[in-house]
Amino acid sequence: MSKANANQRVLVVDDEEDLRTLMQLTLTKLGLEVVTADSVAGARKALREATYSLCLTDMRLGDGSGLDVLAEINARRLDLPCAVITAYGNTENAVAALKAGAFDYLAKPVSLDQLRTLVKSALKLSERTREAARLETADERRSAPALMPLLGESPAMQAVREAIARFAPSNTAVHIYGESGTGKELAARALHAASPRANGPFVAVNCGAIPEPLMESEFFGYRKGAFTGAERDREGFFQAAHGGTLFLDEVADLPLNLQVKLLRAIQEKRVRRVGSTEEEDCDVRIVSATHKSLAAEVAAGRFRQDLFYRLHVLRIDMPPLRELNEDIERIALGILRRITGNEQADFTPEARRALRGYDFPGNVRELENVIERAVALAEHPERIDVEDLRLRPEDHPVTEAAAHGDPSAALGSLAGRTPLPDYLDRCEREVIELALAQTQNNRTQAARLLGITFRSLRYRLARLGIHVGDE
Repeated sequence: MSKANANQRVLVVDDEEDLRTLMQLTLTKLGLEVVTADSVAGARKALREATYSLCLTDMRLGDGSGLDVLAEINARRLDLPCAVITAYGNTENAVAALKAGAFDYLAKPVSLDQLRTLVKSALKLSERTREAARLETADERRSAPALMPLLGESPAMQAVREAIARFAPSNTAVHIYGESGTGKELAARALHAASPRANGPFVAVNCGAIPEPLMESEFFGYRKGAFTGAERDREGFFQAAHGGTLFLDEVADLPLNLQVKLLRAIQEKRVRRVGSTEEEDCDVRIVSATHKSLAAEVAAGRFRQDLFYRLHVLRIDMPPLRELNEDIERIALGILRRITGNEQADFTPEARRALRGYDFPGNVRELENVIERAVALAEHPERIDVEDLRLRPEDHPVTEAAAHGDPSAALGSLAGRTPLPDYLDRCEREVIELALAQTQNNRTQAARLLGITFRSLRYRLARLGIHVGDE
């Protein structure tokens, strides 16, 4: 054993002597004290005799499994991160261990580089946990930084927060599913903030917004002279996120040729810049998101199955706003007070009823847009009335029959709504012209009001033949 500090003691549980020895040598070189056990019984004995900063256990042991070791740690209420080692490709075992409270997992054959990265992350986690335990009073706990910036107390939102708290300590990939505007990036940022990587960078990438010819250089960087215009070395998203979290939004939009390279980067934790012959280490946690079903994309041949299994290990489902009826007022009030900077700002009772009765197909993003517009146009921004919200029932009708379970009633009459492309163009034109009128033809402000980019607005203006000012 090393003479390292007792606070840096690691328990290694594996019935393969060669792997135990290899892991012991690797961890000792990191200055850690290592205790080994070859069975569940041996692990229980070791846990009774000493305290540890980390436990590494194989899933398959002669007298049980790694889940039994996890159960012992949980039963003894030990403040001990635990990672499991499982057979390559055995995702079911890994997921079962993570759900049982494991910090992370390694696949056999064990990569020593990945082992070192996992151990360093685990020890940072342990330090953060001990620091949190030093908050001795309720007042101190209340003054600590908020873990989750997600509003809402409904069961669905509580489930989201619980999932984030459970998944945050791990390095395992997380996939966030939800409709557009449900707060997927907000959840990803909360996951990062609650993780051992919180002091590292959080790099968010919209995979659907990058031109395909530029994707490889944007993700992996490039060397000077790699192509025309490459006048200097440049980092990619992976290098920028080193030591932190890389958030891949709308990951289903990635082309298949880049999916192959992304898969290798995730597996090997190494990337090669365009124009370079050498690979470089890259330690990132991958969090992905999409409004599409990745499983359906795999079935349709548009998404690689092997990449799906790498990204879709843990999953968080973001509920649409229409399923959070009890939270709409709370979320709206939080947005209003943030925008106005006034903690006394509020909605009239009529405005509250209107918010509860509207379905918000654009989810929280639409709600925020509605409130931002209301604050900009209201005579008294600290007291928003129903007229300020400009929620028109004819834009999104909710009838009595629909409220009682008749799905066809929610559609109302299709008269004047077909053909569908013409109807959608009319709706889009009306909304854009309204935004331009409210901003005195300022296209930048209109784009912000609509919740889209300036480039997107310019494209829509050209497509619909809308002329602004002297254009």
